[in-house]
Amino acid sequence: MRRLLAQTSLVGLRRARSAAWVALGAAGIVLAGCGTPAAPSPGEAVPAHLDITLIGFNDLHGNMEPPRMAHTVQTPSGPVAVPAGGMAYFASAIAALKARGPHHAVVSAGDMVGASPLVSSLFLDEPTIEAVNEMHIDFNAVGNHEFDRGWRELLRLQHGGCEKFTTRQPCQISQPFAGARFGFLAANTVRVEDGRTLLPATGLKRFTQGGATVTLGVIGLTLQATPTMVSPSGVAGLRFEDEAATANALIPQLRAQGADVIAVVIHEGGNTTAGVQETSCAGLSGDIVPILERLDPAVDVVVSGHTHQAYVCDYSRVNPAKPFLLTSAGQYGTLLTDIQLRVDTRTRRVVSKTARNVIVQGEAFTGSQGRVPMTAAVPAFGADPKVQKIIDTYRAAAVPLAQRPMGQAVAPLRRRLTPSLESALGNLVADAQLEATRAAESGGAQLSLMNPGGLRADLVPDEQGVVRYGQLFAVQPFGNQLVVKTLTGAQIKAALEQQFASGGNTVQRPRVLSVSRGFSYQFDLSEPAGARISRMVLHGVPLQGDTPVRVVMSSYLDSGGDNFTALTEGRDRLVGGLDLDALEAYFRTHSPVALPATDRITGAR
Repeated sequence: MRRLLAQTSLVGLRRARSAAWVALGAAGIVLAGCGTPAAPSPGEAVPAHLDITLIGFNDLHGNMEPPRMAHTVQTPSGPVAVPAGGMAYFASAIAALKARGPHHAVVSAGDMVGASPLVSSLFLDEPTIEAVNEMHIDFNAVGNHEFDRGWRELLRLQHGGCEKFTTRQPCQISQPFAGARFGFLAANTVRVEDGRTLLPATGLKRFTQGGATVTLGVIGLTLQATPTMVSPSGVAGLRFEDEAATANALIPQLRAQGADVIAVVIHEGGNTTAGVQETSCAGLSGDIVPILERLDPAVDVVVSGHTHQAYVCDYSRVNPAKPFLLTSAGQYGTLLTDIQLRVDTRTRRVVSKTARNVIVQGEAFTGSQGRVPMTAAVPAFGADPKVQKIIDTYRAAAVPLAQRPMGQAVAPLRRRLTPSLESALGNLVADAQLEATRAAESGGAQLSLMNPGGLRADLVPDEQGVVRYGQLFAVQPFGNQLVVKTLTGAQIKAALEQQFASGGNTVQRPRVLSVSRGFSYQFDLSEPAGARISRMVLHGVPLQGDTPVRVVMSSYLDSGGDNFTALTEGRDRLVGGLDLDALEAYFRTHSPVALPATDRITGAR
């Protein structure tokens, strides 16, 4: 009975697969645990209630191996750090939570893939999908990072196959790649040409006990701001609609299909001041709040993500008219949310709901703060052998490449921002991209711009100062191409103004570009929008509005990513090599690499 049905495809009906998937159409539902409810046997009592375990997680980001992270718990003898994460342990933790009762569902609130460590990203995140298949989850509400390589590649991860949509080669290990055996949901992601959803909007899972049947309805949502966070070319032809309005419109449809319990699984989130194991709404803030304020109170649970924060919140404490249970399980598979729902089988409604975040204690590690051993303060989970085998297979294929020395650095290069919102790592990457494209035949670049969100890890050399390929890959895992084109001084100023006033880029939450050596400018946030940038200087010469400049940037920025629409302008566009190749070449020719100056931007607040 535990067979999954249904998934949509933009390319038509797919052949039936071993997991018994059947295409229903782009606005269809996904059924799990389907079938006709069993009639009670003669004399069999119908239970007064049925208990469901809903297991939630989010922002896994392809962390196959333990991410060397710890969560602190309070014990009678004081705080204790607990080593957490690793998909083999994560799989065992899910199995342990399922084993507590016969009725369970597992949902992910997005960013399962994308911005992943090398063991997954090098293979287009096929390893992550294969590992999660072994966990037998039900649904993943896609996040913004699922669109990092474009919506066609997202559909390939769902349906399988080896069609090439990126610069990297698919199916390097699994030939062919079978795709996900769980449903991707994206209720508010709509194709412009026909108004149909790219992926199913909702899913159902039915539970039967003693003749009583209870149905869980799941609505999967991607944050509406996704187009501002990924390459516009990757979401071309798609429209991302309002999250609350989309969910509210779907609730009557789910009720008509028999849903008794409504769960919204959304890749949007917030922040609280509560600890990992607290269950309060203390200090709740963030973009999830206005969505909750407009959400139909018929929703029972909201499983959220995106902010990488961990919280469990009875939202009725914030707004008594909105009795949602709001949860988030942090990041990188270090936590799972154990949600317990009790459903009255007569009224077919939830009568009690509780949740807690469970630390996925894995293996000890030694980090920058010393050794973090395993502890008896929280349960430990063994490694799931099937998932561990997948990890070992892909690690063996990746390690020889990851361990190749690239050069040396004299000190750690970090993403930490200075008061002027620069970072040493960002400036280094900008310098590397400028050097890779400075030659006339490579584009003749004079200035480089680098977005901070494209830097996914700090770059810390080992004791001998050596930096390896795997570390460079972790810094820039997206495989963007370098684009050189001519912009005027006025267009460059317009782009820099958009650091503080464009989409989600605001004075309160600026997104400041790193710039290459030889360029400097000032900003003053007390000035009005459009007048905050001044004194732009390129190689000692003030930059005039009509001065042409050859500027290099990633293909992500070239297409207007991170709300920098001004960078879609320009002329004489030349597409070159990969950003990662430029960083590798810089280390090979400049070792030992020194810390770049962080005096290129002067700011006033």
